[in-house]
Amino acid sequence: MSVDALRRAAKESVSGLPRAFWWLWTSTLVNRLGAFVATFMTLYLTLDRGYSASFAGLVVALHGLGGVVSSLVAGVMTDRLGRRPTMLAAQASTAFSVALLGFMEHPAAIAAVALLVGMTSNASRPAVAAMMADIVRPEDRVRAFALNYWAINLGFAISATAAGLIAEYSYLAGFLGEAALTLTCAVLVYVKLPESQPAKAGSGGASASAASEAAAAAPAAGLGTVLRDGRFMGVVGLSFLVSLIFTQGSVGLPVAMGAAGFSPGDYGLVIAVNGLLIVLLQIPVTRLIEHRDPRNLLFVSALLAGYGFALTAAAGSLWAYALTVCVWTLAEIVNSPVQMGLVVRLSPVHARGRYQGMYTMSWAVASLVAPLMAGFVIDRYGANWLWGATGVLGTVAAAGYWLLMSRLGGAQEPPAAAVPPPATATVAVPGTATATATATATTTAA
Repeated sequence: MSVDALRRAAKESVSGLPRAFWWLWTSTLVNRLGAFVATFMTLYLTLDRGYSASFAGLVVALHGLGGVVSSLVAGVMTDRLGRRPTMLAAQASTAFSVALLGFMEHPAAIAAVALLVGMTSNASRPAVAAMMADIVRPEDRVRAFALNYWAINLGFAISATAAGLIAEYSYLAGFLGEAALTLTCAVLVYVKLPESQPAKAGSGGASASAASEAAAAAPAAGLGTVLRDGRFMGVVGLSFLVSLIFTQGSVGLPVAMGAAGFSPGDYGLVIAVNGLLIVLLQIPVTRLIEHRDPRNLLFVSALLAGYGFALTAAAGSLWAYALTVCVWTLAEIVNSPVQMGLVVRLSPVHARGRYQGMYTMSWAVASLVAPLMAGFVIDRYGANWLWGATGVLGTVAAAGYWLLMSRLGGAQEPPAAAVPPPATATVAVPGTATATATATATTTAA
């Protein structure tokens, strides 16, 4: 492919998205550049502070538990207070709690603040996803979520490298650095991102006014409404299964490789393939799948995830392990933006925060269950049984996606003509009363 063709492809991948999206994308990148605590918590507690592996595991579990709790609370806040206030509150409190954690000495204080950090750091996710759905046209959402996922992984790749160097100098500097970058993210949101919630965005022109009136007139939706939405909860359940599979890359894979005689450095090289492929392939692969049938994409991605990990049972060299990572990373690249687009499609405008919070919780719960699952299966039966289980989970998830998407008729987004273009460059509210009614009908019709 020529340089001109590559340049044209890159331009097409990022064109047509509103300015507000790019400020939101930038805030995501800045936020992920400071991902120190989640990456180095265990090493900090065991190597720097001298605590046992059991205590470190407890603290990490509490951090994850905080994310489970905050997913639902933040979803409600996103709908009641708005996207922007929720993000600002979450990011400011994250900056404070992360900085505080670096100064904690007593084990109980460390555990309590780690729980707080888990709650605050996860609280902005439903608001970010809801705002992205507000400001991006339906036909562009898969591409937008893919670009955001790319920013997450790019930021994490850079932060993991930088944080490793910082940790050799001072773990406290890492905590304070993450706090500073998170606070920078909050300032960026405050300065550049106005509220996008249709019921609260007051000056978006005729289209925005229609969407606001429709959202305001919609029946109130509580968490009970979300739980009673059988098709959406089906997506949440399938997301949980897929999350259990993908999380084994950070919990089951290092344990299995260590038991097979490989060093932590070997695992680092293998898992680096995951981040490298996402950075290199996320955008071009998204261009290929953007307008394809989501049923087929979710079905294939679930199978690739399950059997990509199942292939680990036959791996005996670093190259073989790296090859299995390539398989399930491709599944991750396809699954993430397509599934996020489906979640938005099934979420009524007036309850996007609650729906996003429930979806976020599926990943948070999986992050708690996956380590327990991996430890139990490996200790009792051996690593090969764990990889066999991932194959079974992938098969079940693929069948579930196929049946669910068959009922939804593919859940394709409405054509561009059904959604007027954004009224402004800064707050693009996707939808008129017609589009809002369509989104609501998706979640209520049998």
